[in-house]
Amino acid sequence: MVILILIGIIPSIIMTFGIVRSYEERAVSLRSVNVKNQCEIICNQLIQEDYLNQPTSELLNSQLTLVSNIYSGRILIINSDFVVIKDVYDLDAGRISVSEEVISCFKGNSVTQYDDTNQYIEMTIPIRDASKENIVGVMLVSVSTNEIAASVSALEQKAVLLLMIISVMVVAFSYLLSDILMKPFARVTRAIEDLTDGFLDGNISVTDYTETELITDAFNKMLTRVKTLDDSRQEFVSNVSHELKTPLTSMKVLADSLVGQENVPIELYQEFMQDITDEIDRENKIISDLLDLVKMDKKSVELNIRSVNLNEWLETVLKRLKPIAAKRNIELILDSFRTVQAEIDEVKLNLAISNLIENGIKYNVEDGWVRVSLDADHKYFYITIADSGIGIPEEALDHIFERFYRVDKSHSTEIEGNGLGLAITRNAIVMHHGAIKVRSTQGEGTTFSVRIPLSHVS
Repeated sequence: MVILILIGIIPSIIMTFGIVRSYEERAVSLRSVNVKNQCEIICNQLIQEDYLNQPTSELLNSQLTLVSNIYSGRILIINSDFVVIKDVYDLDAGRISVSEEVISCFKGNSVTQYDDTNQYIEMTIPIRDASKENIVGVMLVSVSTNEIAASVSALEQKAVLLLMIISVMVVAFSYLLSDILMKPFARVTRAIEDLTDGFLDGNISVTDYTETELITDAFNKMLTRVKTLDDSRQEFVSNVSHELKTPLTSMKVLADSLVGQENVPIELYQEFMQDITDEIDRENKIISDLLDLVKMDKKSVELNIRSVNLNEWLETVLKRLKPIAAKRNIELILDSFRTVQAEIDEVKLNLAISNLIENGIKYNVEDGWVRVSLDADHKYFYITIADSGIGIPEEALDHIFERFYRVDKSHSTEIEGNGLGLAITRNAIVMHHGAIKVRSTQGEGTTFSVRIPLSHVS
């Protein structure tokens, strides 16, 4: 019941006094704008009348006095020598004024301050010459906010009365409704506590009210997600174990074969050692990919952003991959529709785009092609990697960015890879606030479309 009372009263207090504070801020803001506008008009007249050199204009003096009287304030005119040439109160005329606000205003930083304790607004307004480029004087203005303070005080008194009425009503309703409202939530609590003993074994259902039904539905969805994450974790650990053990098993078989034979021919020895070297390279590639993936998973990872000419950068990427493509007579084609300059982490995005192009080469047909296209608009740049390869089955398109996922696991030993490349690629693109999409028809090829902002925003 206490919680219900607090829930009813605290928001009322915050809202009521928030409205009062909002009114005060709005009133002060309007007062400041009005005063500033009128003073800026007078500042222009001061320049036209050469008032800073001859402060004798009766018209301007009367205008300054009038504004001062209207807003119950005080106006001082200070020239470039920091001398007060006009004070509507005739107290500081002829004196030097080197306050922090005046000095700051001469540097081009006008200041508006509201002192709610002493109930006044103080502002500095630069007086610029006819060219509007140089500041030749400062108008220091103080205006009273007693009227605003009186209005705020009256609003606060009414707010206190309103809060007292609301408090009485909330307490009365809390006594009447606490039992009715809380009993279903107590049943939800008991149901959740009963479920914790068999955490992943069932759902809960308390449908007394819409609220309890929504809570139980949300809890059941969370429970389903936890199950999915747990299954994913177990599958990930299993896949990592399998991928890491496979090269080790191959190396052990090869080493045992050498150890178990006497007088091994040098040719066979060299062949086995080459196979062991290949398996070590494979193991190292898996570990490196896992480390890349872990680094990109970290929320706090920093990008080394710099401006890069993407046309030249893509030419360098393709040049590095041409020897791999030449082994299968795959043609690499680059289409640049315009010169594109973008802010990227060159290393991480290089890894992502290289993975996509290498996949286009690996999963291609002999004498095929991989076409890389670069385009941009005013906000994003677009990289498209299309190939003439074997394509991806439709049922696999939703899973290809999952870790260790291989489209055809029966051929995993025929085509090198560990199923981490596209997961790394997606993470690198997401880190750039970009997006990646895939279209594919089995037997006709695959197209990956990447979209990334031209300007990086942290």
